[in-house]
Amino acid sequence: MACFNRRDLGLLVLRVGTGAVLAAHGTQKLAGWFGGGGIEGTTAAMEAMGFHPPKHSAVAAGLGEAGGGVLLALGLATPAAGAAAAGAMAGAVAVHAPAGFFAQGGGYEYPAFLGFTAAAIGLTGPGRYSVDHATRHVFDRPWMVALAFAGSAVAAAAVVGKRARGRVEIDPDTT
Repeated sequence: MACFNRRDLGLLVLRVGTGAVLAAHGTQKLAGWFGGGGIEGTTAAMEAMGFHPPKHSAVAAGLGEAGGGVLLALGLATPAAGAAAAGAMAGAVAVHAPAGFFAQGGGYEYPAFLGFTAAAIGLTGPGRYSVDHATRHVFDRPWMVALAFAGSAVAAAAVVGKRARGRVEIDPDTT
């Protein structure tokens, strides 16, 4: 009888739960599932929130959440999955930041939690109960962690920074 490793079992539960939530959010954006706006509604929302180009932003956010979520749940390409999801959540945090921290006031508490959780999984690794482990970590190498998180950080900073600059240009009195 195989002995289950609690750490690996815990990572499996965390990966699947976090990945499922992220995938559900992403499919709302991409396909309109679970009451979401689909790509058209998300594009309009991205434009209203100041992301440009709005359709590219909608697709990137949806893919970061849905794709990152599915990959996290599977434990496949875990560094890239965690980095993509964390990057997408950085954009969501930027949108919610003016409302403060707590979610009940529209704040960034929830997207920050999802982003930090996805990042932690990407950094920690998927554990033994994962596709990465089954494929001998072909898509989970140490250099991939650094590359994925650096790329995600640069992309998120560029997108959030462009949004912030655009919002200041529209309303120079915005602080």
